[in-house]
Amino acid sequence: MEKILIVDDESSILTLLQFNIEKAGYEVITAEDGKKGYELALSEKPDLIVLDLMLPQMDGIEVTKKLRQEKITIPILMLTAKDEELDKIIGLELGADDYLTKPFSPREVIARIKAILRRTEKQTNDTEIKLTIGDLTILPDSYEVFLQEERLDLTPKEFELLLFLMTHRGKVFSRDQLLDIVWNYEYSGETRIVDVHISHLREKIEADTKQPKYIKTIRGFGYKIDNIKETL
Repeated sequence: MEKILIVDDESSILTLLQFNIEKAGYEVITAEDGKKGYELALSEKPDLIVLDLMLPQMDGIEVTKKLRQEKITIPILMLTAKDEELDKIIGLELGADDYLTKPFSPREVIARIKAILRRTEKQTNDTEIKLTIGDLTILPDSYEVFLQEERLDLTPKEFELLLFLMTHRGKVFSRDQLLDIVWNYEYSGETRIVDVHISHLREKIEADTKQPKYIKTIRGFGYKIDNIKETL
């Protein structure tokens, strides 16, 4: 039986979700604040987390960030209010898998849970995931990058930066966003470090660093990678 962790500080919503999710055939554990939810995610290892954005002690964004920093890939369905658009976007960028805006119906929550778990099961059953663009291939599970079948020697942060951009293909990220996500606030405000790593990556993966094929600079906004083909 798949286990669902629900984290919400509104007891009425928590009770409603628990009743309906259990009725749908799942085991349910609950928490009423972000700190307890984070601890249960570590100890109970649920198959999915239904996570409210606004929580006492530790909000949903912080819970998501800390779990992803620990390389914990439990899928997260984030619950948000209508006026939390920016936080919702940040939550998705940090690693939430989907979101629902309040008010919502229990039936919709169950449908989202089933859809996310189906995707997760498919990814788990696949032997290896490759992210490919042109002659560049990254193997996330084995921490390897190849250019025209030649293995590249990347530093851990270069690898994390490249992997993040490739797994969020088509999206533009500012230097501040990349600094927060990849460096985890270790160098707060020092966005120059992002440019340095982009430069080093380009030296390793680009034939012409002045006209990059892979990592694009979007003037006034940041960086992105486009047109990635995912091969399973």
